[in-house]
Parts: sequence; structure tokens; C-alpha cells
Amino acid sequence: MAGPSIPSVSESNLTRYLQEIRKFPMLEQNEEYMLAKSWREHEDVEAAHKLVTSHLRLVAKIAMGYRGYGLPLSELISEGNVGMMQAVKRFDPERGFRLATYAMWWIRAAIQEYILHSWSLVKMGTTAAQKKLFFNLRKLKGQMAAIDEGDLAPEQVTYIADQLQVPEADVVSMNRRLAAPDHSLNAPLRQDGDGEWQDWLVDEQESQEKMLADREELDKRRALLKQAMKTLNERERHILVERRLKEDPTTLEDLSQVYDISRERVRQIEVRAFEKLQKAIRNAALEEKLASEKQLEELEAE
Repeated sequence: MAGPSIPSVSESNLTRYLQEIRKFPMLEQNEEYMLAKSWREHEDVEAAHKLVTSHLRLVAKIAMGYRGYGLPLSELISEGNVGMMQAVKRFDPERGFRLATYAMWWIRAAIQEYILHSWSLVKMGTTAAQKKLFFNLRKLKGQMAAIDEGDLAPEQVTYIADQLQVPEADVVSMNRRLAAPDHSLNAPLRQDGDGEWQDWLVDEQESQEKMLADREELDKRRALLKQAMKTLNERERHILVERRLKEDPTTLEDLSQVYDISRERVRQIEVRAFEKLQKAIRNAALEEKLASEKQLEELEAE
């Protein structure tokens, strides 16, 4: 985000930084709304700067909750500030909630991602369950006063596994990884050998080509869905979104009251809209396939 910069933070000036950010005023809801509209509609950098700086105290507060991972607080705050700027870029004031509510997710995500990348643990935090275990294990151990006890007792392992819904073996493994010291990947395998530990690491991530292909395929599907939605009328589109595309679907009863029709009628409209949507997507995909085949034939004929 170009424009006025936010205060820089380092370990040497951390105290001064925390004092400085208190000088930025908190925003009233209406002022926040107008600034967000100004940024969203006119890319007003001054407005975006005010939105970010007014929430720097929120970033610092969230960052302090992650001090138990052995990383400088200044770095955690810096990463949280990046998340805050991302939140401002994407914030839509018309949705009716405050920026702080929306930004908390972006701030935490940025800090957690930085922590995961900073820990030199092979294959750690690669799934949602492992990330949940990583960021909650210390808290649960603290509740049981088991922070410095080394290996956990069987009953402690069982309790944590039940609380976080993960296998007990994952709890034991993660606890040992967090307790173990970091080692350099450039360390030799043997004192008399030339090989290093990093020579034996296998990159299990998907290739860049596969990731690009998956992203293109996802974008293509989204475009097909967006185009297909235009075949529905306003009522069909609204009911389909509320019933099939929301994480927490609206009930038939609620929609029947909105449109003053029976629940069965709402269900019929939902089914019909879904069938129309499927047909439109299939037709669009077929047209795209035929167009691609035609282009290929023309290229081969040249």
C-alpha cells in the first residue's frame, strides 16, 4: 500500500513504538465507514493510512499473544501490520461490521504464517489440524502446568488429543518437536562426511506447474459459475445462494417468510434453480471445449 508509512518497529525501539502508536486516535464507526469508502472507491491513500494506523494497537495486542514461540515481538508485530494492511485493502464497509472484526483474521493469519515459516521443523503445520495443534498445544500444556515436563503423561496426551480432535501420536510428535532444539540444515551428517542434512530433504510440495494449473482450473470454474448464475432470476439466485452457497444456510422457514410463500415452494424454487445452474454450467463447459478443439484443429491445419 503506497503512501504514508506506518511507524517502524524493532527490538531496540519497541517501547518507543508502543508509545507512538497510542498517539493515533481510534475511529468512530461513521468516520471509519467514510474512510473505508474513500479508499475502496477512490483509492485514497491518506484514508487507508488512517485506517491502518488507528488499528496498530490491535495488532500489537494480538502479536503479544504469540510471544511463547521464541520469536522477537517486534517481528511478530511487523508481520501483523502486514496482515492489517491486507485487511484494509479488502475491507468492504457496506457489509455492516467494523474493520477490527474483519482485520483480526488477517492479522492472526499473517503472524501464524510467519511463525510456521520461522520454525525449522520438517513437515510441520502443513494441514489445518497440525496448525491447530501447533498453536494450541502450549496453551493446553499451560493449563495443565506441563510446560517444562518434557514428554507428556499418557493421560495428558489423551486429554489434549480429545480437546483438539487429533491423533494422540500427533500430540506426542508435536510436543517433542517443539521441545527439541533447532539444528542447522548445513550441519554435516557425519564428522568425516561431506554430505549435509539438507541434501536428504525431499520437497513434498506440489510443483509450481501443478499449482498454476490448479489455480487456472479454479478460476475457470468460478468464471463458469458466475456466468451460469446470470441465467437465474433474482429470486432464484437469492434462494440458491442462501440455501446452497452459504456456510450457514438459511432455513426454508426464514426464506418462506421473506417471500411470503410456503416452505415447500421455497424448496421447489431451490431445486429448480440448482438444476438450471447445472445445465448452464454444462453447456458453457461444452461450448468452451468445442471452441478449444476448433482452435487446435486450426493450428494443426496451418
